[in-house]
Amino acid sequence: MSLLKEKVAVVTGSSKGIGRAIAHELANAGAKVVVNYSGDQSAADDVVASIESLGGEAFAIKADVSKKAEVARLFEESIARFGKIDIWVNNAGVMLNGLVKDLSEELLEKQLDINFKGVFYSLQLAATKLADNGSIINLSSTVTRTVFPTYGVYSATKAAVEQLSRVFAKEIGSRGINVNCVLPGPTATDLFLNGKSEQLIAQIASTNAFQRLGAPDEIAKVVAFLASDEAKWISGQSIGANGGMA
Repeated sequence: MSLLKEKVAVVTGSSKGIGRAIAHELANAGAKVVVNYSGDQSAADDVVASIESLGGEAFAIKADVSKKAEVARLFEESIARFGKIDIWVNNAGVMLNGLVKDLSEELLEKQLDINFKGVFYSLQLAATKLADNGSIINLSSTVTRTVFPTYGVYSATKAAVEQLSRVFAKEIGSRGINVNCVLPGPTATDLFLNGKSEQLIAQIASTNAFQRLGAPDEIAKVVAFLASDEAKWISGQSIGANGGMA
């Protein structure tokens, strides 16, 4: 319960799904949590209220991570609220699939802006604003280890995040900050389940060793461990949380 006591964590895109589970898990471990969202204030406020109902401390901040100025404001408002930031989790992302030959420039740019540039901006700012001995966890995806048609651009943005994380881990390690990626496999969130038939979901679930989808809290527990002092010797790594899928 107190693994992250006295720590302050920011989780981007944490009003729903895996991000929401991460915010809860960090709070359960004792961290004060900034719940970042870009549009759904009601959902973000619900996460804050849920954390507070369990005795935790949380605050919601709206910011679009695809814009450097807003990422900078997210840092500034978080530090103004809690005095520092020890843990930064880049969870915000979009998946807009299509064959390479068909994908529009708009869908290409949106994924580059949020999935890659959003992480890049946060690392730039973390270089001076994250507390010494802090932790950065970037959410990638198991699709960087697979070859699925229509996932070309999405998987490319996530692969870029993994390589950027490895390089940045060496650049910032002198400050005691570790940087890692977590690669979820198919996970039972509303976003993943929406629009899929039971047959398709079963087919996807069959691709891992346990023949089921992951749960958001299973991803969150990996993130919480990497955010703790117990994981300080782990840095520059891409860790699959996918039930042996890949």
